[in-house]
Amino acid sequence: MNKIKTGLAAYGMSGQVFHAPFINANPHFELTAISERSKDLAKERYPQARIVRSFDELLTVDDLELIVINTPDSSHYEYARRALEAGKNVLVEKPFTTTVEQANELVALAAEKKLSLSVYQNRRWDSDFLTIKEILHKNLLGHLVEFESTFPRFRNFIKPGTWKETGEAGGGITYNLGAHLIDQAVQLFGVPEAVFADIAILREGGMVDDYFIIHLLRPSLAPNIKITLKASYLMCEREPRFVLHGTNGSFVKYGLDRQEADLTDGLTPDMPHWGEEEKELWGLLHTDNNGVDVREKYPSLPGDYNALYENIYQHIRNGMPLLSDAREVVDVIRLIEAAWESSRSGKVIKLF
Repeated sequence: MNKIKTGLAAYGMSGQVFHAPFINANPHFELTAISERSKDLAKERYPQARIVRSFDELLTVDDLELIVINTPDSSHYEYARRALEAGKNVLVEKPFTTTVEQANELVALAAEKKLSLSVYQNRRWDSDFLTIKEILHKNLLGHLVEFESTFPRFRNFIKPGTWKETGEAGGGITYNLGAHLIDQAVQLFGVPEAVFADIAILREGGMVDDYFIIHLLRPSLAPNIKITLKASYLMCEREPRFVLHGTNGSFVKYGLDRQEADLTDGLTPDMPHWGEEEKELWGLLHTDNNGVDVREKYPSLPGDYNALYENIYQHIRNGMPLLSDAREVVDVIRLIEAAWESSRSGKVIKLF
């Protein structure tokens, strides 16, 4: 089998949890090289991989076909550019870049080099999001009028020793979780005409934003839907992950996709029943079915982040369309920039 030899740019949390397990479990990939600056954790888990001590050294591994850029946010643009210039296909962790200008430059460079450039918008393959897509496809709610997406977290302290809390290399909840929530909304409803947002630092001593509420106004595929996206580090009592209201009913879903927690606990995506959710965690579907009130659990579809890697393989080897194409993720960065501008000015920001 002509496997895709893959290099991992870092072996921190994202490398250990979100990337190495999927590369290693997928028979179409070979985890060839891992960059780990000082520790040897990767060597213990993946003894077949070559361990390098810098991104510069990673670029010298001649037979690499794909490099995963999973370094701190502020380095995504530079490292992706250098990997493309070295003739490598690239998968960039979210957020794709910090500016639209950077994003457009990388897209143009990938096109010039005829290389694959994708963004790790893995939450398109969350269990709850796949389930919502099915519910909307089946038109179970009638005409959808309201969509709320909330990512609740509780960390009422400033975590020491991490760039995500200092802002020195990026970080902040809007670029971090906002990149997921915005991407999911755009996938469902298209790019909005305008954005209205409030972004704030709520924790005492905080240096990066830890709260946002973003309204996407008049999305291109469904102009009348009211879209609200929200995340905070101060949600001790969790709000629903999704709330959808339509002319025929509602769907409410609590809890988060289990894949991240399972990966953190050391489970691997080649295990049986991967991504399947327990019945008690299924969302509630409440509808008016021809005058009959129906209130029942709706089965969650299994989550599957491996689908993103499998699609990259099919794209590189067989020319299939890239499902997380960087060209479309540029709009996510554009919307994050607009949200920040809206929050600073207190105004609705029009994109078109």
